[in-house]
Amino acid sequence: MKIAIYSRKSVFTGKGESVENQIDLCKDHCEVYFKNEELEYIIYEDEGFSGKNVNRPNFQRLLNDIKSNQISVLICYRLDRISRNVADFSSILELLQKYSVDFISIKERFDTSTPTGRAMIYIASVFAQLERETIAERVKDNMLQLAKLGKWSGGQLPLGYASEKVNYMNEEMKEKSFVKLIPIDEELEIIKFIYNNYLSKGSILNVVKDLNNNGYKSKTGVNFELTGVKRILRSSLYVKSSESTHEYLKSKNFNVYGKANGNGYLTYNKKTDKDNIIVAISGHSGIIPSIDWLRVQKKLDSNAEKSKQISNRSGTGSNNALFSGLLKCGKCGSNMVIKYNSKNKDGKSYIYYVCSNKEKQYLTNRCAAPNLRCDIVDPIIVETIQTYNKNIILKTYNDKLNDLLKNSDKQIVDNLKSQIIEKEKQVINLVNELSKTEMEDVKKIYRSQIAAMTTEVNKLKLILSSSEETHAHLKDSILEIKHLIQSFIDFNKTFNTTDDIDIKRTLLRNIIEKVTCDFTNKIFDVKFFCLDNMQLDSSSESMDCNLYTSQRRCNC
Repeated sequence: MKIAIYSRKSVFTGKGESVENQIDLCKDHCEVYFKNEELEYIIYEDEGFSGKNVNRPNFQRLLNDIKSNQISVLICYRLDRISRNVADFSSILELLQKYSVDFISIKERFDTSTPTGRAMIYIASVFAQLERETIAERVKDNMLQLAKLGKWSGGQLPLGYASEKVNYMNEEMKEKSFVKLIPIDEELEIIKFIYNNYLSKGSILNVVKDLNNNGYKSKTGVNFELTGVKRILRSSLYVKSSESTHEYLKSKNFNVYGKANGNGYLTYNKKTDKDNIIVAISGHSGIIPSIDWLRVQKKLDSNAEKSKQISNRSGTGSNNALFSGLLKCGKCGSNMVIKYNSKNKDGKSYIYYVCSNKEKQYLTNRCAAPNLRCDIVDPIIVETIQTYNKNIILKTYNDKLNDLLKNSDKQIVDNLKSQIIEKEKQVINLVNELSKTEMEDVKKIYRSQIAAMTTEVNKLKLILSSSEETHAHLKDSILEIKHLIQSFIDFNKTFNTTDDIDIKRTLLRNIIEKVTCDFTNKIFDVKFFCLDNMQLDSSSESMDCNLYTSQRRCNC
């Protein structure tokens, strides 16, 4: 009987319900449940992937194997390891039924080999989604109340405001506190300068130049940059709320709460749940008239649409750039960012990787690195990665893993614990003997022995604490290396078989720390996580190219 074990963990932390623990629990369950069967396990692990959709490399591989009739039973530790979405789960269950694959979820004790089991799984998935939606609604209500109080949700304070702690009594008459924003007039003048300058000149670049030329500094005390100024121009924190600003924010799919009253907005969930961003009227006064703020948004939206049109005309876009965020400039070490160009004489337009220091036109010492065409560079870097000797990389990872396993001997920790327990028992026995005797000479001996034994116990506890900390670090390192080994295997299995750009990007980011373009030698240097620079397989041949080659000299 072929049993598929699927495990997933959305964020790699090395703690909690790790994929390894999930797999072990599934195997233990199978050994009991199918004790008279000959079992063959096929393991599918997705580490670092969310369950909100099914775009996970090993989950897709699992579905393909099911369709190929290679699986008899699918087992997982918990229902939401398969999917957190009722619609997705329903379609998966139909697929399992179509190919006569039984499904078992250990935690909920569900088994689709029975009609009752199938019904219970449907009901459980519906209630799970209802619970998530109820929690989300409760969070929204809480955030609205906090926004009314002007509560700042944390993080870097915005330009124009300081923070102040406020104490209050909640409904249960317990003292609570929160942080609210307090205006800083001098900084708010900078905000007004930014908006007025952009409305008059229509260019973020010119605003940045004027800010820095006039000696203005950002909240962190450094020169202004394009991204920071754009963030300020987009922020609803500074606008005097009106019905018009309400409608604009709603048109951008924000959940808007509160009655427009001239106060600014506070934004919640922007980083944690981009599909449910909450914008609520706050307790602080807005400083930018709504008509001016909306003019700024219209201009920014127009510029964004122009960039999108350029991307569409070129037939590609930043979403298709595989190495955005990974590619580094070999001249100055800065990130290489995406830039679109207008149509050339042949009527074509392309996107490029451009050194971010080259793009900062307000700098006097801008980087002079050449631009790299994404459609040419991406395949070359991918070939670089695939040209490395896979066996050497996996062997290096496995050697590191074995070294860590040798040094993480849990027996040392267990022995120390045993010694401490034994010596503490001896101390208790000595204390009991001390309480029984009336002879001072004997008491002195017992006290001396108790003191010596207690000192020894304390020393052992210090050693144990250090050993446990070391063991914990080693355990995390072991899990990290195991994750890298699995990620590298996933990359080799899946990268060339999927057309999903997001999956390709995730596969790359799981194994690659950075890629540096060496413009002098015309090579790309790939840095794998936890590995020093690797040597290419000696059988690799030189390759002609239109730009730069993959870790080999250009023959153009």
